[in-house]
Amino acid sequence: MPVIECDVAAARETLLDAGAKVEEGNTDHERWRASHGGATAIAYEDKIVIQGSDPQDIEAVLRDEGGRAHVYSDGASRGNPGPAAVGWVIVTSDGIIAEGNDRIGETTNNRAEYEALIRALEAAREYGFDTVDVRVDSQLAVKQVRGEWDTNDPDLRERRVTVRELLDRFEDWSLQHVPREVNERADQLANEALDDA
Repeated sequence: MPVIECDVAAARETLLDAGAKVEEGNTDHERWRASHGGATAIAYEDKIVIQGSDPQDIEAVLRDEGGRAHVYSDGASRGNPGPAAVGWVIVTSDGIIAEGNDRIGETTNNRAEYEALIRALEAAREYGFDTVDVRVDSQLAVKQVRGEWDTNDPDLRERRVTVRELLDRFEDWSLQHVPREVNERADQLANEALDDA
């Protein structure tokens, strides 16, 4: 559950401007509640607690635009092809800003890696970051996106184009292959999604 310490009156106005539905709080301690997308913000004296399936729907509205983020993603497939899932994490100097995971049906490990990268980049854009340092443990995805390796798989080629289009929306970006240990949280999230099925 994300917690944002802020001026809750200003945050209320920001959420109203973004089209959120704002209503009175449910208890004496709650100043107000706001619903936007898949998230609900609950305002207290000097902080907002965000609940719901998609907390980034509110966090992205309340967060200041810009800044640099470190983005980690991982795709997992059991059976290759088999049941697959993705996990991603966005980190700044303040710590983990957002993370997510999801089952993506049946596919190969390489396709899952690309899908995880796409979802992580989309989330980083939603949060308003203008610079991303992306770290993944799929050497294939990194080298294909950077143009060092080609692919004969039309599906991977299409995903590579999507990743490049997403990266080009940032003012600056880097994409680097890292060992699995460095990408541990994203890997854990992808496997949790598979285990929860």
